[in-house]
Amino acid sequence: MSKPIVAIVGRPNVGKSTLFNALAGEQIAIVKDYPGVTRDRIYADSSWLNHNFTLIDTGGIEPKTDDIILKSMREQAEIAIETADVIIFLVDVRQGLVDSDFGVADMLRRSKKPVVLAVNKVDDYKSQQADVYEFYNLGIGEPFPISSSGKMGFGELLDEVVKYFPEDASEEEEDDRPRIAVIGRPNSGKSSLINRLAGEERCIVSDIAGTTRDAIDTLIKYEDKEYIFVDTAGLRRKSKIKEDLERYSIIRTVAAVEKCDVAVLMIDAVEGVTEQDAKIIGIAHERGRGIIICVNKWDAIEKDDKTMYRYRDKIVQILSFIPYAEILFISALTGQRVTKLFESIDVVLENQSLRIKTGVLNEIMSEAVALQQPPTDKGKRLKLFYITQTGIKPPTFVIFCNDKELFHFSYQRYIENKIREAFGFSGTSLKIIIRERNENSK
Repeated sequence: MSKPIVAIVGRPNVGKSTLFNALAGEQIAIVKDYPGVTRDRIYADSSWLNHNFTLIDTGGIEPKTDDIILKSMREQAEIAIETADVIIFLVDVRQGLVDSDFGVADMLRRSKKPVVLAVNKVDDYKSQQADVYEFYNLGIGEPFPISSSGKMGFGELLDEVVKYFPEDASEEEEDDRPRIAVIGRPNSGKSSLINRLAGEERCIVSDIAGTTRDAIDTLIKYEDKEYIFVDTAGLRRKSKIKEDLERYSIIRTVAAVEKCDVAVLMIDAVEGVTEQDAKIIGIAHERGRGIIICVNKWDAIEKDDKTMYRYRDKIVQILSFIPYAEILFISALTGQRVTKLFESIDVVLENQSLRIKTGVLNEIMSEAVALQQPPTDKGKRLKLFYITQTGIKPPTFVIFCNDKELFHFSYQRYIENKIREAFGFSGTSLKIIIRERNENSK
């Protein structure tokens, strides 16, 4: 089941990033005492009771401004509002009710999304009660008093937020057709690929980055199999600030990846692989989705017999955290090798659901240990007792050992590589969980 998305919105400097950090449980967002520090949305996984959700921090909304940065931040927040399932509207009790709050409230009403009003910086409810009641004038609903810095009032706030989560997503889950999210930087050819596969102009295609406004589902049949492709949006409109081009797509990428089985990263062959590509595909990697890299516009590259190998090496170098990814070289414009994508998708889907017998896994681990002894520290050697697979999508393995601290990341990667040598697992990450066990335990 995909996680609901909760966006924290409000005008600048009301404490959105502080609330985000408190709910996320770590210092993720940059927090300063002047407005406009959080210029892009930052996302994190969070939970309340038995509810898991994705939390989004946004830049502050100034409904009426000519400042290009504030306008950019407002546009980003609007995208977060469109994508979110529930919105936390944060206001500041110390500054009181201001015109900008009414402007944000109007924007939220038009979105027709569930909105929970949180009044921040309420350190003493008894003395500030009248100030909290003032926010009823926004017409959004009951104001929930909280203190982000003091971490007070979160329980009632989150109780209200989770009320709007879908109780049962079984109807969505019953659809067993694979969902393929096509992600990447603006103008990398995402819509062109889907149009080519669908054989029709399903998505708007133009040279302006960010033509696609919303995630669009497209059902595509190939050799009697059905696939649902999702074209993720880049921008709302063309931006004059290059760095902002890289920021708009993140939240819609998060939303699409949450609901997909396989993520297809589109890379512009002319521009080459970039750090922004790494950020985008990193979301799919973190969430254990299948990954395929499509180098698009390959027809526009001057080639010799070594070009493809050099390009592949460059991808592996920059995207070193996903050496398992499938890599294809295509042209959505001419149709070159695009049908190969279906073969790769089927391979990745099969690997995502592959189960290995426990006996076979332990044989592989024993051979790996015999070839390269586990590390030692201060005379104590790491001992690996047992390995078993506990889940799929992604394939998840639990290794029992005598001391987790001795199980260095490099040795964990070594064991993972040995498993891949035996079974491939192309296109899918492997999740390895380390557990300690007493040597005398049965």
